Amino acid sequence: MAEPIPFPRPREAVPSLPAAAPGMIRTTITYLEMTEKPSRTFRPPPPEKSALLRAERCTVSYYRYLYDTVGGPWLWWFRRAMPEQELAAIIGDERVEIFVLYVGGVPAGYAEIDRRVEGTANLAYFGLVPDFIGHGLGPWLLDWAVDAAWAGAGVTRVTVNTCTLDHPKALMMYQRAGFQPVRQEEKEEPDPRLAGHLPRGIAPTYPWWNREQSG
Repeated sequence: MAEPIPFPRPREAVPSLPAAAPGMIRTTITYLEMTEKPSRTFRPPPPEKSALLRAERCTVSYYRYLYDTVGGPWLWWFRRAMPEQELAAIIGDERVEIFVLYVGGVPAGYAEIDRRVEGTANLAYFGLVPDFIGHGLGPWLLDWAVDAAWAGAGVTRVTVNTCTLDHPKALMMYQRAGFQPVRQEEKEEPDPRLAGHLPRGIAPTYPWWNREQSG
């Protein structure tokens, strides 16, 4: 395992994107893993009326609602651009588990655990609906998801990754849950809003390059 990456200091505001070529976005991706189930104090469930249910036969339309709503503020775009048939094959695989957190009867977030690699449970997607951020649900849902990941047969490690476009406390929260950073990767890609994968008005805290304004 690589040397641990220093624990990040909390950031109070969403940072500006790192400098990149016009029309591009540069991000740092941090890959994390844990090789044994963490021992920790049980975290009580949220005080609001809530339920966690597996979407056993998740439809593409409902999945896209979760993905788009949870990931919009953080510029999640990859599965927006994915063809419907390809996405249906992934979420329909019995080794891919999608758990939805409901609060007050409405979706508040979800966790997706991918077991398609033998011995590994990958927390492929995790997040909250924007209306429910800041209510203490994130750490509780993450602890639950980690326990669920380890509950699978033959699991020897649990993995997750996050990038500098995600919530500024995401990396810190994963580390507090027991994940250890193992490597980082710098990546530069076309801004998905300019490429047409996301509405141009989405994620206004992240500036996007405007050819007319720059001219």
